[in-house]
Amino acid sequence: VDTTAYMGGAASGIIGLLEVTESDFTKTLAEMTATEEAAQKDYDEGTKENEIERTTKEQDVKYKTKEIGQLGQALKDANTDRDSVRAELAAVNKQLEELEEMCVPKAETYEARKAKREAEIAGLTEALNILENEAALLQRGTSARHQRALRGA
Repeated sequence: VDTTAYMGGAASGIIGLLEVTESDFTKTLAEMTATEEAAQKDYDEGTKENEIERTTKEQDVKYKTKEIGQLGQALKDANTDRDSVRAELAAVNKQLEELEEMCVPKAETYEARKAKREAEIAGLTEALNILENEAALLQRGTSARHQRALRGA
């Protein structure tokens, strides 16, 4: 039996097996490399998107913080304005009440109208008496002059 031929066949079988294994490893390595490159690309894109999003959100926070300060100041100003307008309104309402008291006629009670009428009648009566007394004095004075004039004539 030829051992060289036998060994040559066994060696070629081992070399064939090693070639198949190498081919499988190469194929698997190529697939793993492609998968790893795709994963790295996805990771890099995700990282870039996350960084852009983080920067955008940081800017949003910066602007919103600034806006909060401005709105806080605007609120403080509006509250001050509201307080001054309320004070002015209270003063105007008080003045309006005073004007209404002076200008709006109030219904007099019966007793007040009766007393007023009686005082007016008493005043008119007194004035009438004074006028009648003066008229009587004038008539007496006129009569005396008239009689003297007649006597002298």
